[in-house]
Amino acid sequence: MREDMLDRMVEKLSLEQKVRLLTGSTTWRTAAEKAIGLRELVCSDGPAGVRGEAWDERRTSALLPSASALGAAWDEQLLSDLGGLLASEAVRKGVDVVLAPNLNLHRTPLGGRHFECFSEDPELTARSGAALIRGIQDHGVAATAKHFVANDSETERLHADVRVSERALREVYLAPFEAAVEAGVWLVMAGYNGVDGTTMTAHPLLSEPLKGEWGFDGVAVSDWAAVRTTEEPARAALDLAMPGPQGPWATGLVRAVQDGRVPPAAIDDKVRRLLRLAARVGAFEEHHRRRPGTRTARPLLRRAAVAGTVLVRNEGILPLDIGALSTVAVIGEHAASPRVQGGGSAGVFPSAVVTPLDGIRAQLRGRSRVVYAPGPTSNVPPPPLDTDRCSDPRSGEPGVLLRCLDVEGRELYAERRLSGRQLEPETVPGAHTVEISALLRPETTGTWTFGMGGFGRMTLTVDGRAVLDGTYPCETDDPALVHVTPPLHTARAHLERTRPVLLVARRDLASGTGRATLVAAAPPARDSAAALAEAVDAARGADAVIVFVGTTEHSETEGYDRTDLSLGRPQDDLVRAVAAANPRTVAVVNSGGPVELPWRSEVGALLLAWFPGQEAGAGLADILFGRSEPGGRLPTTWAASLADAPVTRTRPVDGRLDYAEGLHVGYRAWIRAAREPAYWFGHGLGYTTWTYEHVEAPARVEIGAPFTVRVGLRNTGKRPGREVVQVYMARPESSVERPARWLVGYAAVHADADRTVTAEVTVAPRALRHWSSAERAWRTESGPYQIMVGRSAGAMEWKADIIAGGSAVVGAGGSHQE
Repeated sequence: MREDMLDRMVEKLSLEQKVRLLTGSTTWRTAAEKAIGLRELVCSDGPAGVRGEAWDERRTSALLPSASALGAAWDEQLLSDLGGLLASEAVRKGVDVVLAPNLNLHRTPLGGRHFECFSEDPELTARSGAALIRGIQDHGVAATAKHFVANDSETERLHADVRVSERALREVYLAPFEAAVEAGVWLVMAGYNGVDGTTMTAHPLLSEPLKGEWGFDGVAVSDWAAVRTTEEPARAALDLAMPGPQGPWATGLVRAVQDGRVPPAAIDDKVRRLLRLAARVGAFEEHHRRRPGTRTARPLLRRAAVAGTVLVRNEGILPLDIGALSTVAVIGEHAASPRVQGGGSAGVFPSAVVTPLDGIRAQLRGRSRVVYAPGPTSNVPPPPLDTDRCSDPRSGEPGVLLRCLDVEGRELYAERRLSGRQLEPETVPGAHTVEISALLRPETTGTWTFGMGGFGRMTLTVDGRAVLDGTYPCETDDPALVHVTPPLHTARAHLERTRPVLLVARRDLASGTGRATLVAAAPPARDSAAALAEAVDAARGADAVIVFVGTTEHSETEGYDRTDLSLGRPQDDLVRAVAAANPRTVAVVNSGGPVELPWRSEVGALLLAWFPGQEAGAGLADILFGRSEPGGRLPTTWAASLADAPVTRTRPVDGRLDYAEGLHVGYRAWIRAAREPAYWFGHGLGYTTWTYEHVEAPARVEIGAPFTVRVGLRNTGKRPGREVVQVYMARPESSVERPARWLVGYAAVHADADRTVTAEVTVAPRALRHWSSAERAWRTESGPYQIMVGRSAGAMEWKADIIAGGSAVVGAGGSHQE
């Protein structure tokens, strides 16, 4: 739509109509305006998948691998393809705006939301995020770059004030957002946190550099409920306050404009941007709604699971030769119940999940015997009620019965649901209590653990006997905790295997207690010694062992940072015991971010699978049995122990979180501290070997111009393979502080056995520049740099000097050569 048409639309609207457009009409929708033929725009969480407007387990979505797994792929075409899948899902669900990608960084290994972020490095994050954005928006669906900016930890995330130098902000944390704008992103989401004393929804950074220097012409939207005042965000460059219909703008913005506290021109600019977005997604008049695209999800998701899995150790064990296997032992709870996504608001309900145990059995069916031993029970809260062991007490069908009751206990609403995790219906007039009931069929006699999550007055009965009864006050204003993942309160009761019991959970729907209700149950824990002995026996009698370990829904989730990196002694002991019983042991780690692996040198092979999405088991089986090569390279450095990690602070002090490490994040901090991690950023093995035969790089480059590094490689193994060639730079004699080494580009190549191939890595001019806070401009030093080619940040294959000619200053108004 032409800009003059947008201007005419803005002129048609009254102040009240304009302001109404700038606040959501519901939790997930913007307002419509009949006067200009504008329908509502529909938003949905990402990036794991497109959930849609409803938290309903019956409305399933394609579930992608976690962003950390996608970052591990180092594959922009794959990210673009997955962006297309997200767009197809959005169209199918009537969604216009996907709230993805998350461009925050793995600043410390303890970040609770690492699974939702690509990497620790600004270059890799920038390229991955830009590729996903292009893939989404190529299909007429809007992407959203979030959370602008320095929103890299979860502790006190709503109010933490990040203190970071202007240079680190520009070179590290803003860099992925600048790349998103260059890729044409249509929305940028301002985070909850503050930076240097100002909350992000009212921060000058929304104006400069975002809209001014970078030329962002889209919509700056708040994170949900991040707008807490009227005037400051309105005078700043924030455009859309979500959700609605209530909020500071809805109640006070008209008066603020009328009183002269907010300029009318600021309102007009916000409205114009919103209308521009509406035109881009086809939101003018009903007939512009898109039709669902056709895209086959499962093969792509299977390929993505393979592409992001990182092989970090292989003592000749992988790939497993199916022809030489009569018995395979599969061990660990995560084999049968894997974590396929992280916790929090980004979660979706997949239509089906291929577990690793399913995938292994499918590939070995008719060829080898599979023996499964779960090992000791993990010490985690019980999972939500589900259809496997529960039925609706009214209909007898699998699932639970959800009812809303009035103050007298009369039924107002009822339906069968498939899960004990519920965000009850929003609009049931007169509802006072939500009730979830189920007939539980115990498969084991013993002491069962029950749980109930939510806030306010809650009761849980087992066959009429109260096991939980209390009032649990809401002491947080974090939307993810209040409305999605409230804390779980547990109790125990003895059950008999042959006797079903009726569970009834009730929660009063008082104001301020959120919408989430969770009812959970778990059978008695297995005897640890017996379960470990069973696993060891299975391992000892097998030709190969595949042991799965990982994190839990409660250790990696939105709203919480981790306090340690341990998988816990039971899981560590399990790996050690089965590896001692059988040297042909493959360990698979199912986590969204780094964990400690004290047994890593004791196993024959080690795969890092992240949260692999709904095709987890199919992709892992392809890797284990050699149908596919593990494609991943580490997007973040893994410490041997938390004590070794050079940057660990996630907890603010007196509300302030100091990024004292400055530019030195991730592998940069490890190199600076002269410490050796377990595995370097960029590390990853395949099923073949490579020789770096020659490198061509210019001896001299012109400042402000890109240059190309060509690397000749030979596949010296016996099968086709993929290698990710990484190029780093350094400036040992710089006049300003710099990282000891920083990534400037990469390229993936494929070659058959005993074949050569050339990788071409283009290095952008920004790779040499640094931000001058004194001059408020980009500056590039002339003189010598080092250029390095390597397989990881800690393994260089080649290095040479390169001379940059002249020096340049680049600011908002352009550049000039000194």
